Amino acid sequence: MSTTETDLIEPPAAPRVEVLPPRDVPLGGPRAMTVRRTLPQRSRSLIGAWCFVDHYGPDDVAHTGGMDVAPHPHTGLQTVSWLFTGEIEHRDSLGVHAFVRPGEVNLMSSGHGIAHSEVSTPATTTLHGVQLWVALPEEHRHTGRNFHHHAPTPVALAGGEARVFLGTLAGDTSPVPTFTPLLGAELTLRPHATVTLAVDPAFEHGLLVDCGEVRLADTPLHAADLGYLAPGSTAITLTNTGDTDARTILLGGTPFEEQIVMWWNFIGRSHEDITRAREEWMSSANPDRFGEVQGYPGDRLPAPELPGIPLKPRGNVR
Repeated sequence: MSTTETDLIEPPAAPRVEVLPPRDVPLGGPRAMTVRRTLPQRSRSLIGAWCFVDHYGPDDVAHTGGMDVAPHPHTGLQTVSWLFTGEIEHRDSLGVHAFVRPGEVNLMSSGHGIAHSEVSTPATTTLHGVQLWVALPEEHRHTGRNFHHHAPTPVALAGGEARVFLGTLAGDTSPVPTFTPLLGAELTLRPHATVTLAVDPAFEHGLLVDCGEVRLADTPLHAADLGYLAPGSTAITLTNTGDTDARTILLGGTPFEEQIVMWWNFIGRSHEDITRAREEWMSSANPDRFGEVQGYPGDRLPAPELPGIPLKPRGNVR
């Protein structure tokens, strides 16, 4: 028996996956609904510019009351709303009155300041989806308010399907603009299917499992887990190990090198940024900062009290 030199070359090891488990968080003030939050966490603040991942449902609206989030402010970020089932009515101080529906993305840019409300519609019986935030880079965080809607066409995969709502994947590109390179897509996998997707090696990625049992680069992920992959991979492989369809959300982006201060619904760069935004929301001293939401039948949400110690910037350790 002989051994050639090439026989001794081992295949590349699968990339390391960091598993971020969810935690339950009440959302929406006095009529709170519970969501599962996987970002930010103590060990990881961002994936690309993605800084916030909430996953909710499936909720029986007759039992839970659904979503009713009164007008509230945002600064320094973009909100990305994506539903699996149900319908949410969106109103904002830009004057947009729109609906979030399954398979259709709504992206709202707060810039220097915006306010909006989110309410599940009377026709909704089951509410199920994700709410995501993107941090705006310093050069764009005071940009004007904006709103975009897009219904991506499903892309067939060998073993599943993709809907690309931000960025480029599987030959499809979303027209929705972002201020940093980003990826956002819903991926469904048929039972026992394995799908390998080419990705940008400059991106870090996060895979949120909505339902099913999925392996990401040989690491098992359970429902509501978020698996993280560092930059460097030119492809990622997903396997549905179960007997039913699995559904996931794939997020990605170039590492966000800035540190941010994120508190309540505000993103800034310092404690003073947050203090100023809170004061202007509560006092209406600068009514143009956030504007007014028309059509919501109730009062707007008050901001909570700031903590007794200064808020500190945070970012990922590189």
